[in-house]
Amino acid sequence: MAEIINMPRLSDTMEEGTVAAWLKKVGDKIEEGDILAEIETDKATMEFESFHEGTLLYIGVQEGETTKVDQLLAIIGEEGEDISEALNGSAEKEASADAAVASTEETADDASSSDSSSDLPEGVIVVTMPRLSDTMEEGTVATWLKKVGDEVEEGDILAEIETDKATMEFESFQSGNLLYIGLEEGDSAKVDSLLAIIGPKGTDVSGIAKSFDTNGSTSAKKEEAPKKEAKVEAPKKEAPKAAPAQTETTTTASGRIFVSPLAKKMAEEKRINLSQVKGSGENGRIVKRDIENFTPSAAVAQSSAPVAKFVASGQEDFDEKPNSQMRKAIAKNLAKSKFTAPHYYLNVEFDMDNAMAFRTQYNSIPDTKISFNDMIVKACALALRQHPQVNSQWFDDKMRLNNHVHIGVAVAVEDGLLVPVVKFANEQSLPQIGAAVRDFAGRARKKKLSLDEMEGSTFTISNLGMFGIESFTSIINQPNSAILSVGAIVAKPVVKNGQVVAGNTMKLTLACDHRTVDGATGSQFLQTLKGYIENPVTMLV
Repeated sequence: MAEIINMPRLSDTMEEGTVAAWLKKVGDKIEEGDILAEIETDKATMEFESFHEGTLLYIGVQEGETTKVDQLLAIIGEEGEDISEALNGSAEKEASADAAVASTEETADDASSSDSSSDLPEGVIVVTMPRLSDTMEEGTVATWLKKVGDEVEEGDILAEIETDKATMEFESFQSGNLLYIGLEEGDSAKVDSLLAIIGPKGTDVSGIAKSFDTNGSTSAKKEEAPKKEAKVEAPKKEAPKAAPAQTETTTTASGRIFVSPLAKKMAEEKRINLSQVKGSGENGRIVKRDIENFTPSAAVAQSSAPVAKFVASGQEDFDEKPNSQMRKAIAKNLAKSKFTAPHYYLNVEFDMDNAMAFRTQYNSIPDTKISFNDMIVKACALALRQHPQVNSQWFDDKMRLNNHVHIGVAVAVEDGLLVPVVKFANEQSLPQIGAAVRDFAGRARKKKLSLDEMEGSTFTISNLGMFGIESFTSIINQPNSAILSVGAIVAKPVVKNGQVVAGNTMKLTLACDHRTVDGATGSQFLQTLKGYIENPVTMLV
């Protein structure tokens, strides 16, 4: 059966999108996860992937054309399938939507004369779970920054939403009173599920909340025709149940401690004593960011060091932890890369004596500090300019040889891995690269990176040397063609000029996609990289 693909909402403020480029054409086979098109939003140009398999039967918006969110973008189905009914249905849907808006006042008048309870109350706005990233299918409410009864102004931050990529602030596009909250902190729901209801103070919206259809489109604008289900009302006393509770976890001499459910869970996992955490939420409430930013004193840290859970001998025991949105996305993307890109690996070992001496001299400059990782990023960026084939990206119908160098730097976080991007790395100085990487790493661990800062890489570096790992292999960050795995610097005997002497070496492994990078090409890149790493002064020329 044909699947209708509508213009997605790829940013929180997106109202319409422009097709920058189609990466598939009518007649092409589509696999789930394939990139259909590049969509230009109000914030960035983003890749839009397919969630369906089949044949691309119809394209409704040509390159360069613009259409509103939820309008027909494409149709996917079985090869040769008749889509006239789907096209007619889509046209009728758009026409009926226009007619619904045009006849709003008449409909409202008729409804009020027969049964006033069937109308969506004047000024009431239904807020649904937004699609805050191009791959987001569901979101988790990390923190509510407003509570039921609060006045909300347009532009106020309602909540922090955890997506598959980051935790992002979600702002309100309406003004009014927060009447209802549909998800507790820590709860997850699909995109377009009921998130909250905003409207005039004192309005009873319990019936609207109860009858909300996540597959429908209960009005997000008061002009749209009301849903008939809205007349099914629940008792007024049930509405407050959906408000985020100020959970009382402990009573101390200084009074009650209020903490959000998510913050409480995080504190338990990290063994943090909540009585020592200062809350930054409303009325001193402890929220997620307070746990993330909490640094215990030395005495406390020593007394609360992680201790293995006691399990009786011979007893089976386990703990279950729900997969976060980020963990699900990482699993999906890595599996896709590993099983679709033909990986092969090139292993090298570089002499690091000159690099160590260079870093010591460079860091002797006042207010200057660079790391070996910064040097590797810079060296890779310069080498990639000479080997555009390694700086390439693979798509089903083309290969893109990039003349710019955007290097993704893998950063380990609690829920997995994020890859912020150092853009135009070949044009940046070593201190600039160092400052950028430190800033990205700090914000990555707090999930405060924007989507734009994690998109557009042409090559990726993963460094586990600081953990004592001497060598390892990585999975390519698609659509990139290669990723470099960097090990630790090891002091060992080496042969120089026929003599065994003390030396320092570092092992690196280049994982390549054989569809774009041949063995000889990857080897030549590593030779160029070797020149920069073993003679780092050449990076300054």
